[in-house]
Amino acid sequence: MEKKLYTISIYTENNVGLVNRISAIFLKRHINIRSLTTSPSEIPEVFRFVIVVKMTLEGIQKIVKQIEKQVDVIKAFYHTDEETIYVESALYKITSTALFEERQIQNIIKESQAKMVTVSPEFFVIEKTGFREETEKLYNDLKPYGLLQFVRSGRISVTKAKMGISDILNTFNATKQDEKKS
Repeated sequence: MEKKLYTISIYTENNVGLVNRISAIFLKRHINIRSLTTSPSEIPEVFRFVIVVKMTLEGIQKIVKQIEKQVDVIKAFYHTDEETIYVESALYKITSTALFEERQIQNIIKESQAKMVTVSPEFFVIEKTGFREETEKLYNDLKPYGLLQFVRSGRISVTKAKMGISDILNTFNATKQDEKKS
């Protein structure tokens, strides 16, 4: 079977040790996680993991079922790149002398549609949001100019189609509110 990139979205309660338990599921099967991002979701008290892996369809289906067996997991989904809208963000820290002495660097920043985050006498920081290929291209373009630091986020994504998760999460949230009242 053909391997392809999948984005897994996991909606969870925010409890200690969950990242470890979820990553252990991938570790046991020798599956490399290409990207992992966590954040609050659209529902209070519910968090979302976004994990990117390269697997077969059969493999991703098994992994998602295994993830859903975790006590703190409310629901997990998987999607292909064609079914999602996704981006990553990157920060580039460069010596300030490059900005003032190398005119080409200003053209690189402008052409990449990156934006300046901060400028100081010692360094400046650029932020670029886009696809991984775009952030890597900017990295390669800036490297000759004294790149001091580089960091890239994991993928963040939303699905193109309605997932129905809001109904599930609202039910979950209502149940949690009832538990707090009792």
